[in-house]
Amino acid sequence: MSSVTHQTIRQSILERIQKGEWALGELIPGEAVLADEYGCARTTINRALQGLASEGLIVRKRKGGTRVSEMPVRQAKFDIPIVREQVEAFGAQYRHQVLRKAEKVPPLGIRTRLGLEKGAKALQLDTIHLADGRPFAFEARWVNLQVVPEMRNAPLDEISANEWLVQTVPFSSGDVVFTAVSASKEVASALEAKEGAAIFVIDRTTSLAGDFVTTMKLFYREGYQLYSQL
Repeated sequence: MSSVTHQTIRQSILERIQKGEWALGELIPGEAVLADEYGCARTTINRALQGLASEGLIVRKRKGGTRVSEMPVRQAKFDIPIVREQVEAFGAQYRHQVLRKAEKVPPLGIRTRLGLEKGAKALQLDTIHLADGRPFAFEARWVNLQVVPEMRNAPLDEISANEWLVQTVPFSSGDVVFTAVSASKEVASALEAKEGAAIFVIDRTTSLAGDFVTTMKLFYREGYQLYSQL
């Protein structure tokens, strides 16, 4: 029997999830199958899966098998909004436009939030979300390409980065801050607002098993109100 450790197997399974081998909510192979694949005891597989389950990356049910967690929206402590759905809830037609897409070394503050080493590059994405052709929200985002390299080839002409990440990339934790700021020249221009106008902002960073996935700020047009449920 192989001397492979449960930590090694846990990391291997995590990488397979990250690469999309199993979709969110999809059933993954059982312990016996994985034990045979990795050449180890079922107890080793069990420990690896328990570790992933404790981090919220998979869901294990007796007689129901093990599935990749359906992370988006309802299983998060805070509902991550899909802007398209917000726009359509107002009865408006949604469209988005990528204003900037560049792979570059981020400033120190972003590098710190993404846990990147000095000189490491990330993907900068600026997106304007439109409702009936008018600005609804401006999204300033950085993506950790070491964790989500496939973001380089995401079909962002068809789906926004916001929606693609929520639907495609699992996350295990994150932090979110709600605030109001005076619109900078860049934000005011994107939202067709006056510079200095009061703008509601969602500032969010998400991570996967200790690795930071993305950090972003979502600036909403003037008058936007956030609704939630207790």
